[in-house]
Amino acid sequence: MDRRSKTSKGTNMKRDGNNSIPLLGLDVGTSRIVIARPDGDGHQFTTQLNAFVSVPYSKMTEIALQREQIPFSARDGELVVQGDEAHRFADLLSVETRRPMRKGILNPDEADGLTVIQKLVESLAADDSRAQGRVCFTVPAAPASGRESLSYHEASLRHTLEQMGFEARSINEGLAVIYSELEDTNYTGIGISCGGGLCNVTLAYLSMPVLSFSIPKAGDFIDASAAAKTGDLANRIRIAKETSFHFNGHFIDKLHQVLTVYYEDMIQTLIGVAKEAFASSRRMPKLGKPIPIVLSGGTALPSGFRERFEKILTASEFPVSISEIRMARDPLHTAAKGALVAAQAELG
Repeated sequence: MDRRSKTSKGTNMKRDGNNSIPLLGLDVGTSRIVIARPDGDGHQFTTQLNAFVSVPYSKMTEIALQREQIPFSARDGELVVQGDEAHRFADLLSVETRRPMRKGILNPDEADGLTVIQKLVESLAADDSRAQGRVCFTVPAAPASGRESLSYHEASLRHTLEQMGFEARSINEGLAVIYSELEDTNYTGIGISCGGGLCNVTLAYLSMPVLSFSIPKAGDFIDASAAAKTGDLANRIRIAKETSFHFNGHFIDKLHQVLTVYYEDMIQTLIGVAKEAFASSRRMPKLGKPIPIVLSGGTALPSGFRERFEKILTASEFPVSISEIRMARDPLHTAAKGALVAAQAELG
């Protein structure tokens, strides 16, 4: 079932004549799909793991899944379990979960990936699409290498959402972080979303994106690299990472040591690429004063991540003057909240 939580300082649903128009923020991440809604003076979030696994068909299993309201579909003698429960079935069968997305975009090796994403969004969106809702959805920035086009990914998601009945527009994921967290600096600063497939980085000035890029070293890189060293499934590494890993200066066990090594690699690469990108850009504005960095995303959740990031950045002779490095107030839901802010401003 989907997970729900609330945060404060929201904006109520916009109105068109006498009819309420649902406004949603949608973060379509490699690891998770999150929907943000206005909820009185706060926000409500619903989320599902962006993954699936096939299990042998059984009428009893089908009935059980229906009773638990677990997203699934039946086809060709199998049940395709989608969302949060996929990792439990994968663990039971000792297989990896299958992923509709890879490195921030649609996975070309999964022909049904877009269909799975649609099913998950439908399970989270409830009746909002049938009410002609309006949604702003996140898309990643182009890789720093500049070798990959994102137009197919964005167009495919937009088309799918429009088929579901939504009026849809997209927002850069790093910019969504800024919209969510940097109202106090008039949306000026650097937003970083450390997700499953990518780390997305955006520098904005007065809400206008100046420079955006992504790197493919993120949560999946850590999981796959650690799995190769330990011989375990990447899915199990991910669960262990999310439930028990933290930076503490000493190693509890081999897995903790391996995760620390690859986390350090990811942070070093992220800061190194950012340093080069900001130093070489001809579009950098004269900011006049230091700006903040906001860290968000599930891969930034471990205790001590912000401190380790700050230590490495401070030692890097970073070309932009930074006033502070802060964690987002709700890292898992930050991008979805920022997309909702954009929907309220642009679509409301």
